[in-house]
Amino acid sequence: MGKTKKPTTSEWAAVKGSVVHGRGMFATCDIPEGTEVIEYLGERIDKVESDRRGNALFDEAQESGGAQVYLFTLDDEWDLDGDVEWNTARLVNHSCAPNCEAQIDDDLRVWLVALDQIEKGEELTFNYGFDTEDYESHPCLCGSKRCVGYIVGEDYWPELKRKLKKKAAKKEKKAAKERAKKSAKG
Repeated sequence: MGKTKKPTTSEWAAVKGSVVHGRGMFATCDIPEGTEVIEYLGERIDKVESDRRGNALFDEAQESGGAQVYLFTLDDEWDLDGDVEWNTARLVNHSCAPNCEAQIDDDLRVWLVALDQIEKGEELTFNYGFDTEDYESHPCLCGSKRCVGYIVGEDYWPELKRKLKKKAAKKEKKAAKERAKKSAKG
């Protein structure tokens, strides 16, 4: 049996309760722009294992409505599964207006880096970068003025907006048919 690792810590941040998602990480002091705040750790796995774990999480989400995803793409061969107790960085919540971003260095290590100056007490966030495939299973609670309502990477926002517009039009069409039926019964 493997030795239990201690949770990672950061001189810049600590875990506290969060209105976004139960727990989060908050700046313990002012953090300068460009600072590597905390390393995102986990198990390095190949793409086949990553797909297997990702599909299992998807199935779990379909059944229970839960399941957190902590998989990071490192390169064409490897991913990082951060779903380990000692990876404190997994508690950094998503935001549509993040103050950190994930950066992968030459050694394929993932760091959460401050995008701007972060004030003491501010919650650390980054954009998880999910695609739109299963967006409805991932509502966003970030509360930012830029929030698109779902945990979706900014690159996918135009596609998400098209899907939401199409969904709203379909809903309105159905409501119009219902109103017409009621009016005809009159």
